[in-house]
Amino acid sequence: MKNDQTQITEQRRKFLKGIGTGTAALGFAAMTSSFTMSNATGKSSLSKDPADAWFDDIKGEHRIVYDATQPHQIFPFAWPRVFLMTNAATGTPEEDCSVVLVLRHEAICYAFQDMVWAKYNFGDVFNAHDLGPAFQAADAATATKTRNPFWNAKEGDFALPGFGAVPIGIKALQASGVKICVCSAAVGLYSHVLAGMKGLNQADVLKEWMDNAIPGIQPVPSGVWALGRAQKHGCGYIFAG
Repeated sequence: MKNDQTQITEQRRKFLKGIGTGTAALGFAAMTSSFTMSNATGKSSLSKDPADAWFDDIKGEHRIVYDATQPHQIFPFAWPRVFLMTNAATGTPEEDCSVVLVLRHEAICYAFQDMVWAKYNFGDVFNAHDLGPAFQAADAATATKTRNPFWNAKEGDFALPGFGAVPIGIKALQASGVKICVCSAAVGLYSHVLAGMKGLNQADVLKEWMDNAIPGIQPVPSGVWALGRAQKHGCGYIFAG
């Protein structure tokens, strides 16, 4: 009998193969269907698209955009906090900084609530189990099997060497003004492929994901589109893994 790790590896290999073949088959229109859904109310031809308008409140002396392409332990969420903490330590408070975090490619998993993680095995599918020694939650050994570890994080769940406990959960970052967006092209593609693997209706899977997106995380047409918009608004670029 194959052990659990072998089964996980085979599932992920199948998933990645589906992603590779699905990109060409789906086309851009299908890949961005999640963005279309999130903007279903439409907009006037004279008004700015909501995704574009979302960038308008970028302000302050220091502006940065973090590009997260895959689960990378705690770093996509730790670095925005470190940026704010070290700016505060050198005389620039949070309100004078702007931080944008773009979740794209396999990092899109962090845009969704616990139910989606548990039902669709996001920890396995997105290879998101390794959070490193800084993840100190009581359920650290099993957390990613049932929940998004950065959503509904408790005080003390994360501790950085030299800093101690730090509030790097999504709610805490949003409360500090960190703007987080998710690539709709990747959401459309990955939900399509995963639905096919599980024999589920693709539109239903996409809708369930979008219905359970974390409040305040902005869908954008693509991650690379968002990176361009952030830099147009004066953000320096940092690769977050």
